[in-house]
Amino acid sequence: MKFPAPIQKGILVKRYKRFLSDIELDGKTITAHCANPGSMMGVKDEGATVWVTAATNLNRKLQWDWQIIEVGAARVCINTALANKIVHEALTEKSISELSGYNSIRPEVKYGENSRIDFLLSEPDLPDCYVEVKNVTLSRSEGLAEFPDSPTARGTKHLKELAAMAQAGHRAVMLYLVNRTDCTKFSLARDIDPEYAFAFNKATQSGVESLAFGTKIDLSGIKLDLPISKT
Repeated sequence: MKFPAPIQKGILVKRYKRFLSDIELDGKTITAHCANPGSMMGVKDEGATVWVTAATNLNRKLQWDWQIIEVGAARVCINTALANKIVHEALTEKSISELSGYNSIRPEVKYGENSRIDFLLSEPDLPDCYVEVKNVTLSRSEGLAEFPDSPTARGTKHLKELAAMAQAGHRAVMLYLVNRTDCTKFSLARDIDPEYAFAFNKATQSGVESLAFGTKIDLSGIKLDLPISKT
């Protein structure tokens, strides 16, 4: 997945009101859209090097999008809106072996109770496969990525709805996209959201599969990388 516009280097001044960030760029301060509703624990330090792109819609209120932050030697994509694009590209290229048998890839399909599944995969003679994608940026221990970074009632709802699909005879997959370059393991942050962890356990018992993948992040774009072990 390529970035929609050339990426530019800046310095984070602050992130605030969830979706706003002030960034020093070329000697002036701009306000960029921060497409991340989570706590962004560990990936919003003031003074950090960040990377932004100019909006392609000139009529938009905010003319910049915050894409990447540097944490030590690692690059972290904080833009949760890109996760589905990265996974869609990987599904199209059949880079995910567990899901490579499906040729029909439909994004944002209504299902459950007023929800939309990120991807519904279909293929004759195979059960439909419901795939939910979560963008992972939290790392509190060296090499270990965790999800979620704050309590997520919405995420818990998704797990319950995936469990219902699995119980109905479909495939259901929770795919964790570790969108940072310094992690080789993945785990749930059970202390941050015990209810999500409980729902995950129940979903697993119902037949929901879970996958975790890393990403390759450079200044031109982001691609799915190798699977990451789950602990």
